[in-house]
Amino acid sequence: MLGLACSAIALAAGQAQAGRGQLEVRARRAALAPAEFFTGAGERRTIADFRRRGLVINLWATWCPPCVEEMPALDRLAGLVAGHDIEVLALSQDRGGAPVVRGFYDRHALRNLAIWLDPRGAAARAWGVRGLPTTLIVDRVGLEAARLEGVAAWDAAEMVDQIRRLVEPFEPASTAT
Repeated sequence: MLGLACSAIALAAGQAQAGRGQLEVRARRAALAPAEFFTGAGERRTIADFRRRGLVINLWATWCPPCVEEMPALDRLAGLVAGHDIEVLALSQDRGGAPVVRGFYDRHALRNLAIWLDPRGAAARAWGVRGLPTTLIVDRVGLEAARLEGVAAWDAAEMVDQIRRLVEPFEPASTAT
């Protein structure tokens, strides 16, 4: 069992203001550890299957109140970035699988998100997720560019712009003199 804490992560990290997370941009980008997750139809996937696409990977669960709070914003983000080769993977930690997530999506009128599953928490463990919700921004070459633990306004214009910048491959500033 995954044993991820929900909402306690915001308190443990000292994040005030209703558990709002801060986007932590990685100074040194690194590949995520290998991990498999599943489509709603049960097909295995890895990060490599999304080569040349930017990813916003949100690890969440239907039983997690902060996760539920941010899902409408993630759904709107998915619609906003769809034409930019950026995919939002809302990776459910629910053990009940696709039927549980599908019912949740229907009840909350989420239309832009596909169903993605990590029912045993293998991807969450491999990627060092400490609590839910946690979101990883992965650039087009498969490197983690940023991470956010807690809730965020994913559909805010500033956040969308930042995600679009972060998914581009990192090119360090020239040190030539």
